[in-house]
Amino acid sequence: MQRHLGWMGKPLYYATLIFGAAMMVVPFLWMFSTSLKVESDVFQFPPEWLPDPARPENYPDALTIAPFARYLANSAFVTITDTVFSLTVCAMAGYAFARFHFRFRNTIFIAVLATMMVPVHVELIPQFILMRGLGWIDTFQALIVPSIFWPFGIFLLRQFFMTVPKELEDAARMDGAGHLRILFGLMVPLSLPAMAALGIFKFMFTWNSLIAPLIFLTSREKFTVTLGLATFQGQYETQWALLMAATVVALVPIITVFLIGQRYFIQGVALSGLKR
Repeated sequence: MQRHLGWMGKPLYYATLIFGAAMMVVPFLWMFSTSLKVESDVFQFPPEWLPDPARPENYPDALTIAPFARYLANSAFVTITDTVFSLTVCAMAGYAFARFHFRFRNTIFIAVLATMMVPVHVELIPQFILMRGLGWIDTFQALIVPSIFWPFGIFLLRQFFMTVPKELEDAARMDGAGHLRILFGLMVPLSLPAMAALGIFKFMFTWNSLIAPLIFLTSREKFTVTLGLATFQGQYETQWALLMAATVVALVPIITVFLIGQRYFIQGVALSGLKR
């Protein structure tokens, strides 16, 4: 693409990319800057990017004004459990759609994809009725179990599994491997880029989820990070500096996971669409 841009197009191309990157980074810089300000300087205009005086005490204050360590632990448990179980279910379902031949396979797969078009908010009332019937209100099961079935994950892994040569499976069967051994001993290791991409997506979606915890959780000791951040917003005022400090802390796990898996993330997204 860059070879066809010409001598004027190339600088414009990079300038556009830099501008887009800056638009993405500026809100994070403002958030970090605000987390170090005193409350009276938060909405100062023009904004002061380097707080003077800086107040790093906002961070310990934010973590002690509410049981934020507990909220982080709750989010970590829900997110990790949901991600592991979801990837397992998606791998099994994706392998079935990619390799098994059964009646109405394509129809069922289309139905699975069709659920991606249903807004999440439409499902909340039926889910609440179901969770109440199961006695799962104010439990972590209500957050984990409904989101284990992930149509996008099934689709992505199905696409990736279809790129794996069938000769590898035939060789494994000659060694006496069954379906589960082929899946977890052959297909999953070969699909690590796609699994990493899905893991990052799922981790971010679950960690940032607000609607489900807001509906299903009632006990403060079971709040997740997203609900914990809401404690800094009162009826008449919002503690913006403390809120931004807590938000910076809440972003650290997501950024860490992405930095660790970004190489696999890019490779997995690219390879998953090579073959139908």
